[in-house]
Order: sequence, then C-alpha cells, then structure tokens
Amino acid sequence: MRLISRFMRFFFHHFYHSFAWTYDFVAAVVSIGRWNDWIQTVIPFVQGTKILEIGHGPGYIQRLLRDQGFFTIGLDESMQMINLAKSRFERAEYKAINLTRGLAQALPFPDAEFDSVISTFPSEYIFDPNILSDVYRVLCDDGCFIVLPAAWIIGHKILDQIAAWLFRVTGETPKNIIEIITERFIRPLEEAGFKVEKRQIEVKSSIVLILIASKSS
Repeated sequence: MRLISRFMRFFFHHFYHSFAWTYDFVAAVVSIGRWNDWIQTVIPFVQGTKILEIGHGPGYIQRLLRDQGFFTIGLDESMQMINLAKSRFERAEYKAINLTRGLAQALPFPDAEFDSVISTFPSEYIFDPNILSDVYRVLCDDGCFIVLPAAWIIGHKILDQIAAWLFRVTGETPKNIIEIITERFIRPLEEAGFKVEKRQIEVKSSIVLILIASKSS
C-alpha cells in the first residue's frame, strides 16, 4: 500500500500539471460520468455572494457560480489548470476572468474578504493547520468553508463495482473512510476554530461527503 501511495502522489502531481489537459476525461472515466454531478453538490451550501475557490482546476465550479450571479475568485497553484480554466471562460466570452496563481498556505487576500471558501476533492494539504488558519482569516464573520473531501460509489452494476474497487485500492475511499474523515479532516477544522457539520448526499448510486465548516463570530 505504501508503494501505491507513492505512485498516487506522483500521478496526481503530473495529473494537475503536465497532464492537466486530460483532467476532464480522466475524472469522467474514474467516476463513471458522475464527476461534475459530484462537485456541484457544494453549491447549495454556499453562503453570501463573494466566493473563493481553492484549487479551481479546469474552472467548472467557477463557471457555475458565475452563471448563478456570484462574484467568484479562483486560486490554483497549477499554471496548466489556470490556463485550462481561462480557455473555458474565453470560449464562454466572459469579460472578466478572476483567477490567480498562488498557494493556499499564503492566501493573497485581505482579512474577512469572502463569505464562503470552497474546495472540492483537495488532497490532504487543505487540512494543514497553516492553511486552515489562513482560510479562517479571509472568511468574514459567520462565513463558511465548504469542503468536498470524498465520494464513493455504492451502485451494484459491474462498472460501478470496478470503479468502487479502484477508489479503495488507490486509497481514495478506504473501507474505514468515516473514521479517517473524522481524524484527518474534521478534527483539524475544529482545532482551527470552525464548527463543522457533515453531510452525506446520494447522487446517482454514489455518496458525496460534504463538510460545512462555519466560522464563529
């Protein structure tokens, strides 16, 4: 399993950088076409009108938020992902493209700047205490940090079972996922000062886990 873990870190690094152009295809394949349905489950939990997305990837959530009237800014470390998102916006003829390159460990924004911060399928870096402290800083009073850390397939069709097995063997959704989530995800959020609510949403024979971390005023 340690070898698999090292391989997955290597794979995801290149997946988000030199092979970023394959993102939409790979995401659709590994989720059996559910990826976009999964990530947009965070939108009903968004509060306020000014939104920051950490790790915006190819810009799918950014476009959905903008189409619904939100003012949104996307931050990503990968220049390749930023270019993909910009291309998506340019094809849609958006006049303003609010994307910036940066690290979540040092968010380049003022205090209390956003009503909500979103991150979908981040790696575990997002729960680093330094990152959580900075997310807390840029949220306004009573703002919320919405994280989609995992989804798993529960369908019984052969493709569903294959996909579920792949998610388990690569460590994306291990059997003890709820215990892992509590230890690795929820506890760091609580220690950073957030009040955390956990939601499990069923989407097309799969379960999406969403954490809503509210900032205490």
